[in-house]
Amino acid sequence: MQPNKSAFLDSSVFKPLLLISPFFFWGTAMVAMKGVIPHTTPFFLAGMRILPAGILVLIAAAIMGKPQPQGWKAWLWIALFGLLDGALFQGFLAEGLVRTGAGLGSVMIDSQPLAVALLCSWLFAEKIGLYGWLGLAIGVTGISLIGLPDELIFSIFSHTAASSVIISQSFFQSGEFLMLLAALSMAVGTVMIRFVTRYADAVTATGWHMVFGGLPLWAISATTETQQLNNLAASDWIALGYAAVFGSAIAYGMFFYFASTGNLTSLSSLTFLTPVFALIFGSILLNEVLSVLQWVGVTITLVSIYLINQRQTLGKRNKKETLPEIRMQSASEESDNKLEPLKIPLKQSESQILP
Repeated sequence: MQPNKSAFLDSSVFKPLLLISPFFFWGTAMVAMKGVIPHTTPFFLAGMRILPAGILVLIAAAIMGKPQPQGWKAWLWIALFGLLDGALFQGFLAEGLVRTGAGLGSVMIDSQPLAVALLCSWLFAEKIGLYGWLGLAIGVTGISLIGLPDELIFSIFSHTAASSVIISQSFFQSGEFLMLLAALSMAVGTVMIRFVTRYADAVTATGWHMVFGGLPLWAISATTETQQLNNLAASDWIALGYAAVFGSAIAYGMFFYFASTGNLTSLSSLTFLTPVFALIFGSILLNEVLSVLQWVGVTITLVSIYLINQRQTLGKRNKKETLPEIRMQSASEESDNKLEPLKIPLKQSESQILP
């Protein structure tokens, strides 16, 4: 049964949809969580997203027959994984969402593929290339157009003094720094899965890291927060259930399964899809109106994902186009080199015979 499941996940028919699924669930979970944030506390919300989800992942791993971690190295790596990608990422994210506007904060969160690309090129020698870096830059531009207010974008390009004041106030007073720390925590956690899976199964490690990450968040909530449950309505619990099951358990399980086996730069670039899904379903479910700049950002973001994931194909295509010219030049140079020594001895032989 195990090979069949792996073959299903790696099938060329289903793999593209499965690769996109974590970012679809994360984007739609953000829409579901928008109405919950004002009714509860940040650390309780962060723990609620990952602790129950971790238990669900562990139950699924047991049903699938996945092995439990063995040895102190496995548990140490999982604990570090849980601290960075679980506790720190979710804690910074939840606290940042309370203090910051959704626009600039979401841009900083979804810019983490840049950090992943840098870490992967350094640690695993993953080749990014010209098209890869171009795609990453275009992707950050796209999510900036999606997340930032139109007025702020226009003020930046107008080079007014007020724009720099707005940016500095947004960054240092509204919590974007916490969102940046959340993005870096997720980037390090994404890269760390390669080391974790050397000692433990990817699915089981994902479940335990969510449990280890959720426990400190609930401990902080129990000691520093109050009235976590008082204002939650039935619709809030449904949203929490969706965020925990689909936005955490299934999304993280799928994401870290592919992260443990595939190219991290290409996979992480799909994170740019998260605000796209959030924007589209926000307009459908919450009647949010998309501006022209946001539609342009969606288009640019999709182009960036294509460039990043097709960077090797595009690079090889350019090399093939330049190869014929190089070969023609080398052939002419070789023929010249062969002809010159043949002419010299002929002249010498004629001069010797005539006298």
